[in-house]
Amino acid sequence: MKVVTAKEMRRIEKKADAGGLSYVTMMENAGRAVAEEIGQRVEVTDKQILVLVGPGNNGGDGLVAARHLHDAGAQATLYIWKRRVEGDENFRLAQERDIPTVWAEEDAHLATLHRLLEEANVIVDSLLGTGISRPIEGLLKEILEVTKRKTREKREIFVIAVDLPTGLNCDTGEVDPATVPADLTVTLAFPKLGFFLFPGAEYVGELVVADIGIPDGLAEDIQIELTTPGMVQAILPERPLGAHKGTFGRALLVAGSVNYTGAAYLASAAATRVGTGLVTLALARSLHPILASKLTEVTFLLLPESLGVIAPEAVKLLNERISEYDALLLGPGLGREEETVEFVHRFLGLESRLTKPRIGFLPSEEAVTESRLPPMVIDADGLNALSEAPEWWKHLKGEVVLTPHPGEMSRLMGCSVAEIEGDRMGVVRRMAQEWQRVVLLKGAYTLIATPEGRVFINPFANPGLATAGTGDVLAGAIVGLLAQGLSPRDAAIAGAYLHGLAGQMARDELGEVGMVAGDLLPFLPKGIRELRGQ
Repeated sequence: MKVVTAKEMRRIEKKADAGGLSYVTMMENAGRAVAEEIGQRVEVTDKQILVLVGPGNNGGDGLVAARHLHDAGAQATLYIWKRRVEGDENFRLAQERDIPTVWAEEDAHLATLHRLLEEANVIVDSLLGTGISRPIEGLLKEILEVTKRKTREKREIFVIAVDLPTGLNCDTGEVDPATVPADLTVTLAFPKLGFFLFPGAEYVGELVVADIGIPDGLAEDIQIELTTPGMVQAILPERPLGAHKGTFGRALLVAGSVNYTGAAYLASAAATRVGTGLVTLALARSLHPILASKLTEVTFLLLPESLGVIAPEAVKLLNERISEYDALLLGPGLGREEETVEFVHRFLGLESRLTKPRIGFLPSEEAVTESRLPPMVIDADGLNALSEAPEWWKHLKGEVVLTPHPGEMSRLMGCSVAEIEGDRMGVVRRMAQEWQRVVLLKGAYTLIATPEGRVFINPFANPGLATAGTGDVLAGAIVGLLAQGLSPRDAAIAGAYLHGLAGQMARDELGEVGMVAGDLLPFLPKGIRELRGQ
């Protein structure tokens, strides 16, 4: 499902109109869809529904919705701001039905608006659409502020935004202070970019994308997409009846240290839970008894260590075994000790930035060769080690998925977290192209960007996932799918979606407070089963 900016939406509508789908028809389809979505959530018969109508197409959509709601038995009222109605067919049809109408400019002290809000069961916000570009002022600001205050006082009011809440910038996610948060946003044809950027994402409520008749082909060139269940279902690995464990791939995870044994456990367990045939955990030798007691389905590769962290000498053993595996995960819980950073640099053939390296930079022939290196996920402390090597992206070999959170991304880029959070979409797209790798930027509405400039938005925002270890589960899920033959892009898309879906299932069962990363593990296979309709 494509995600559009205001400019792209205008261009698509213009092409649709030129192709025979008139603006009048699109408006009728939009208003009817809004009314239908309301009707699916509220028994509208005799309900007091206040429709706030503005100028332009957004207000026209509201007029159509009011007509259909009236015809369904609702007591609809129009409250019109700054709209010229001469020759407006939708207004005429509303008048023909004797739908009560109030003009904001004639409502002294907004007294009638106060009364209507007190009586309302449902509010439909169709004041302004995607064209807003400046702060809201004057009478419109007063209307919104009164509405916002009343919806806070009277929580049983159900607020529906037509296309988007008035005052939300659909390109940046910025919101005007007067914007009224919606319980439901019925957006038209395509979701808008600002719905997945904060603070705007918090004002959308439940999001429904209404079909208004625009052919999907008109958006083929749009580079930003929302990941959907159908997309993930289509890329999940097949499970043939005659399969054996080799059919479903072998994943090698280089993870864990004396202070972070949990990261190794969570990533390994997640890789098993997405269907990987064989998972091997490569770890510092002394950690084996701890993790072997937790990971009964995982095999182990014991590596040389230095006081509980992987030592640089482990590269030799890892190189001897790497060709046995279909995918590699490097990083969860490795720690940031100099020994481990040097191990990562040596393994990947990167020049060290350490001021006092224990061993120093080794010739590239001692690093793993590209021909032997399987597709790889670099996460957590693997990324932190990358950030300590100059121009690491120029020397990184093979197919790689990078999975930073904003802090790790800031270290990789050499900028502040605020700069990243201020332009998540632009940053992830730019870096994926510059680094020529798939980049997954974690956070609410995780973003996956490809070297070709495409970006996929994961449709989950769940505060229950804001706890230690959930990123390790995500990394394990991705490497497990990578081992089963998915491309780096598809493994990142499907892994992020399954992770988000598992988090949603865990939240539904446990609540978002007190969820821990391990709670996601049993929901990963349940999520796969749900996607497959089993």
